[in-house]
Amino acid sequence: SVSSVNKSKFIEAEMDIYKEEVREEKNIQPLSDDYIKFIRFAHWKIDQEGKGVIGMITNNSYLSGLIHRCMRKKLMEAFDQIHILNLHGNSRIGERCPDGSKDENVFDIQQGVAIVLFTKKEKKTRACRVFYEDVYGLRESKSEYLHKSDLHTTEWKELTPTKPYYFFVFKDFSLQALYDKFIYLPEIFKQYSFGVTTSRDHFVVGFNEEEIRRRMRIFTGTLSDDLVADSSGLEDTANWKLKTAREKVKGSEWEKLLRPYSYRPFDEKTIIYHSDLIERDRYEIMQHLFDGTNLALSLPRRLRDPVWKHVYVTRHITDKTVLSSRDNSYCFPLYLYQQAVKPKKSSSLKNLMMIFEPEKPYLVRKPNLNEGLVKALASLYRKEPSPEQIFSYIYAVLYSETYRIKYAEFLKIDFPRVPFTKNYALFEKMADYGKRLIDLHLLKSPEIDPSAARFQGQGDNRVEKLRYDEQKGFLHINKTQYFEGLRPDLWNYQIGGYQVLDKWLKDRKGRLLTLDEIQTYCRVVTAIGKTIEVQKSLDELYEEVELDLIGNTNFTGNIE
Repeated sequence: SVSSVNKSKFIEAEMDIYKEEVREEKNIQPLSDDYIKFIRFAHWKIDQEGKGVIGMITNNSYLSGLIHRCMRKKLMEAFDQIHILNLHGNSRIGERCPDGSKDENVFDIQQGVAIVLFTKKEKKTRACRVFYEDVYGLRESKSEYLHKSDLHTTEWKELTPTKPYYFFVFKDFSLQALYDKFIYLPEIFKQYSFGVTTSRDHFVVGFNEEEIRRRMRIFTGTLSDDLVADSSGLEDTANWKLKTAREKVKGSEWEKLLRPYSYRPFDEKTIIYHSDLIERDRYEIMQHLFDGTNLALSLPRRLRDPVWKHVYVTRHITDKTVLSSRDNSYCFPLYLYQQAVKPKKSSSLKNLMMIFEPEKPYLVRKPNLNEGLVKALASLYRKEPSPEQIFSYIYAVLYSETYRIKYAEFLKIDFPRVPFTKNYALFEKMADYGKRLIDLHLLKSPEIDPSAARFQGQGDNRVEKLRYDEQKGFLHINKTQYFEGLRPDLWNYQIGGYQVLDKWLKDRKGRLLTLDEIQTYCRVVTAIGKTIEVQKSLDELYEEVELDLIGNTNFTGNIE
């Protein structure tokens, strides 16, 4: 596992060769996985001998993981030939065969696997050649294939891994030159960070403020630590101790730290945003989302989900898994407010409350945008677009299905690049569509009232077992009650890794839906329908965007 138990000084030192070019990354812990240490040990052993062959079946994440790019480079430098038989079978990402049928693992594990052969001759006379083949299907068919096949009968296809990633799988980067002309998202926004990591959602996140207050009254009350731990489902960890946290929280004005929380698509909850209760509060960015008037883009840098649908707008403190349980999201706020000095965890929160009480306005608000880009656009358009227009334009581009499909391989490996048109009229049209999408996703658009969905039947509104009737467009939440008006395209619609209408209700399983929740769900159904309509219009418009592009410069001189 990533929590390696093999930590000898020898192997830790030898692992540096796979890490030396990726140390600037925020998380290189996956390179400490035991299976990578086994590969490195074998690699070292062959280097000592000067020639030899390694044969292994391991986790296959190193074939395409970005963090593994230096590892792949070093393996190519050391060996003459590499043969990779990718057996797939990753149930963690819902991996399927290319034709959509079921793909199974050859073992009783979730992580996909691959067989690899590394060959090193005594004298290296040419660059490493990498050969590859996929094997998909059910376990039985894979076992049969392995029984009948060998190195010589396998129909290998030769890869040409190139810098900077040296992928050991097929990737289509034929549009690289065009894509590189687009503007890299972190060059548009000056500050950004991961979303919040609570490590104890079940305690700090709730459906409403009163639910959190009840938990906090117990937490700050007179019960023993053992009873609080049992009743609240809280456990000590290496970085967090219940006893210490209780002592600190009791002396704080915790009730003032109940805040709206962007938890999942269309699903705003409440969080007790207290640094002694949350693992990583990401305060440096989240402070700019305290009053709910700002906007922020949420999206991941890299993707393990099979298809990129991973962008969403938020206006409150945002969870890192807002878009996927597998791919953590970053948060890019549109505006930065006057910085407040964050108090130490053990100190009083009084000063923080004075600055960020909701009824008191912020003193300064500045766009979190590259000034060079804004000036370049103003010079080209002969009028300065507003920060909201630029934000909306970006949102529209990222919701274009044409863009998503065309640049699918690039979107899986890094933050998006955004094409900016030189045509101001086209920029305005795209921004208008983006603004419509933002209003729909924040449920403040007049287009979602009245809703196309209805809640029908008699009962107590309890979410029991969901059952979708595709022909009628009914979604049953129990034996007697259902939502109607859910076409298949609405029911199946995904934002990020979540099937929105399914996820929203599953997160409320066992609860009695309130009238407000029923109305919200109906409005979400309508918002998704309108989103699909806007996306169709965007696809008709997007092709024009690429006809006349602003060049990707450093925005310090004339634009191209």
